[in-house]
Amino acid sequence: MSDVAVLDRSASLKEIQTEVIRKSIHMMVAFVPLLARYNITLTFSALVAGLLLYSYSEFMRMRGVELVFISRITLAASRSRDKGFVFGPVTLAIGTMMALMLYPEPAAAVAIYALAFGDGFSSLFGKLFGRITIPFTGGKSYAGSSACLVSVFLTTLAVSGSVRVAVIIAVSTTLIEVLPSGDLDNMLIPVGTGFVATLIM
Repeated sequence: MSDVAVLDRSASLKEIQTEVIRKSIHMMVAFVPLLARYNITLTFSALVAGLLLYSYSEFMRMRGVELVFISRITLAASRSRDKGFVFGPVTLAIGTMMALMLYPEPAAAVAIYALAFGDGFSSLFGKLFGRITIPFTGGKSYAGSSACLVSVFLTTLAVSGSVRVAVIIAVSTTLIEVLPSGDLDNMLIPVGTGFVATLIM
């Protein structure tokens, strides 16, 4: 195996490792609906506190001062395209809070699960198996979109108990996810999915 091939393989493995770390953190928002059922005020406050702490950590990291635990996680989860302030966790927290603020249960839970698992598995499967990309989507793949469709269908079916509702929401979320929106999909997915869920549930 040539040196170039070894380097390419090493870079590819590093990208996959980074994506696994990123989406493991991403999927942790799936605990929010459960916590919100017990105390929505405390849950919302925890999201705001986490957002502020992370933002402070990022500003300090950019000035060369690392908050050991948070900065290391941020660096481990940063993609090569992430320069300067890493906005992914910010939009993730905002998208989760918007779902809680805008929609009643169970639509809020469906929206947050779509964000956690639909977007999460889409990125992972896209990185692992996304050989064929969808035109005009900024690099989104059929594998990733299929993973989004299936995961949102299953989580929505578990919440609603309705195949019809699960199909409509899964298709709607996948159409939103496939848009070339960058980190903004962390807000577009929960807001769009929650809106559809509120209409049909």
